Amino acid sequence: MADVEKKDTVIVGAGPGGYVAAIRASELGQKVTLIEKSDTLGGVCLNVGCVPSKALIQAGHRLEQAKDASTYGISTQAATIDFKQTQQWKQTKVVDRMTSGVKMLMKKHHVDVVNGEAVFLSDTQLRVMPTGEKQFMSTDTGQTFEFNNIIIATGSHPIEIPGFKFEGRVVDSTGGLNLPEVPKEFVVIGGGYVGTELAGAYASLGAHVTIIEGTGSILPNFEKDMVAVVLKKLKKKGVDVITNAMAKSSSQDDQGVAVTYAVDGKETTIKADYCMVTVGRRPNTDTLGLEYTKVKLDKRGLIEVDQQGRTASEHIWAVGDIVPGAALAHKAFAEGKTAAGAISGKKTANDWTSVPAVCFADPELATVGYTQAEAKEKGLKVKTSKFPFAGNARAVSLDAPDGFVRFVYTDDKNKNVVGAQVVGPEASTLTGELSLIVNGGMNVEDVALTIHPHPTLNEPIQEAADIALGFPTHI
Repeated sequence: MADVEKKDTVIVGAGPGGYVAAIRASELGQKVTLIEKSDTLGGVCLNVGCVPSKALIQAGHRLEQAKDASTYGISTQAATIDFKQTQQWKQTKVVDRMTSGVKMLMKKHHVDVVNGEAVFLSDTQLRVMPTGEKQFMSTDTGQTFEFNNIIIATGSHPIEIPGFKFEGRVVDSTGGLNLPEVPKEFVVIGGGYVGTELAGAYASLGAHVTIIEGTGSILPNFEKDMVAVVLKKLKKKGVDVITNAMAKSSSQDDQGVAVTYAVDGKETTIKADYCMVTVGRRPNTDTLGLEYTKVKLDKRGLIEVDQQGRTASEHIWAVGDIVPGAALAHKAFAEGKTAAGAISGKKTANDWTSVPAVCFADPELATVGYTQAEAKEKGLKVKTSKFPFAGNARAVSLDAPDGFVRFVYTDDKNKNVVGAQVVGPEASTLTGELSLIVNGGMNVEDVALTIHPHPTLNEPIQEAADIALGFPTHI
């Protein structure tokens, strides 16, 4: 067996949590080794997740606009799509560019990148084995590291459900992002963030899409009046949404796939070119050898951590999809910085209350802090104020008047903003300001007195604050 190499800070996983932790740890003076089993850095998010999906969503919007701009008095010839070229653009101009950027950042910050799969031997040692066929051919294969501290950031993987093995025309989200052509018929099982986003994207690209959702509504983590705006647009795109439906089985051949589902016990079979299953993800913790450490897992396989990301082992930290909380890249960014800071002795801590959540549906949805129901559950007396995009000049000029901005604020003299929601054009961008408002403990008067430029999509934020004060302007 090879000699043991001593390391300062080791990070396992080069996704959002891992590579950001590596940068921050290096900036704080730690000598960092980053272990990644994939050939590219950036994790699921950059390679096969949130970034390439936004590229397909954008391509879909462009195609829709090219097909019909009659609202603006513009006549166009029939628009077509070369999907192979679209996929090539997505990969080379978006994904490859971003992953190359992460590689450059590792070099800039003098992070030693090791390609391989890590397995813990103890609370202070791990073995890194090469990926591929030669992984376990010899006891001399691989490297053993002894570390002062380690941050686990190994991410998650899609859940496979009975009757829908990921093969051929039954795909997970990765396969859904890399289809060889735009399907004429596309079935999406699971109407959460990923399912709804890609369903909308492929509908915009020309597919007829059917969403099969097991609960009473798609996007169950968002409030009903927000989801209603998205459902209206999905219906306009021709998307069929079937709720309270249980996916039962699938069968496929070279031409397509048949999907059987049940509603109230009655089974129905529909045919499609492809079926994508997006019913959730599981943490990548079961093959790490954590049983040889003091690290504790909950019943879902998530690693138990404190507010700094420290596990039950004083040398081991964990961030991202493998710890409790929403599986969001920006949450992992923050947790990676917190853990790296804590290792350096900084008084860092995570605050998961005000983590913004965004769904890039059409239109986009976003929420930060408490909803009205959540605030009441916490014992807070709150009120809400809402301003519609239909009253915003910029939204109307963009032909995107659907949706609204809403504040949740305390029902007292302070009127502190404890939550905010937005559904409508550029909701993802507006959430940056809303996050600052909620995390900064601002009250509605602070927001109302902040002059917003006109005409912009930001103005409904100020307008919602005006309403809360009892002095509405454009409504």
